[in-house]
Amino acid sequence: MYYDLSYLIFMLPAILLTLWAQFKVKSAYSEYSQIANSRSITGEDAARAVLAANGVANVKIEHISGTMTDHFSPRENVIRLSDGVQKSTSVAAVCIAAHEAGHAVQHAENFLPNRIRTGVIPVANITSKLSMPLIIIGFLLSDTLIYAGIALYSLAVLVYLVTLPVEFDASRRALATITKTGMLSESEYSGAKKVLTAAAMTYVASALTALVQFLRLILIVSGRRRRD
Repeated sequence: MYYDLSYLIFMLPAILLTLWAQFKVKSAYSEYSQIANSRSITGEDAARAVLAANGVANVKIEHISGTMTDHFSPRENVIRLSDGVQKSTSVAAVCIAAHEAGHAVQHAENFLPNRIRTGVIPVANITSKLSMPLIIIGFLLSDTLIYAGIALYSLAVLVYLVTLPVEFDASRRALATITKTGMLSESEYSGAKKVLTAAAMTYVASALTALVQFLRLILIVSGRRRRD
C-alpha cells in the first residue's frame, strides 16, 4: 500500500533532495576536513570561543568516538566533539564545533524553538514508532485507529519542522562568532559556510520527507472515505 508506484512518484522530490543533500554534506566535509585553518584553531577552541562570545559558562566539552557524531546534550549541558573535530584544526572541525556550541547558547538563552524540540522529542520518538502499525491496523479494523495513527505521526512531523529554525539559528550563531573573532580567513569562512549550509539541507530534506509522508497519509484516508 505504501510502496507502490504512486507512492514513489509522490515521494520522488523528497527522495531526490535527500540524496542531493547527503552528497553535498559528505562532499563539503570531505573537502574542508582536509584544509587546516591558518590560525591553527582546534574544534574545541572554536566551541569555547562561541560560548565565551555569548557569555555562556559551565558547559563541559568532551570527546566522543566516531565520525560526525558531534552533538550538544542539553540534559547534561555537555558538548561532545568527535575524533575528527575536537583536536583537529581543519576548517570543517571549526565550523562543526562552533555549530554545536551554538546549540549550547540556545539552551542557555531558552531559545523557544529549541525548547519546543527538546520537549517534544521524547514523546515523538514513541509516537512515531506506534503510528504506522496503528494506521495499518486501522485500515483493517477502524477509521478511528487510522486517525489516531496520523495524529501520532504529526508529532514526529512537528519535530522535523521545529528542527529547521533550531539548526539554522545554531549555524547563524556559529558563523557570527567566527566573523566577530576572526577565527577564519575570508576563504576559510567561505568553506565553513558551505559545510554548514550543506548540513542544514539534510534537515530540510528530512522535514520535507516527513511532511510529504504526512500529506500522503491524509490523501489515502481521504480517498478511502470517498470510496466508502
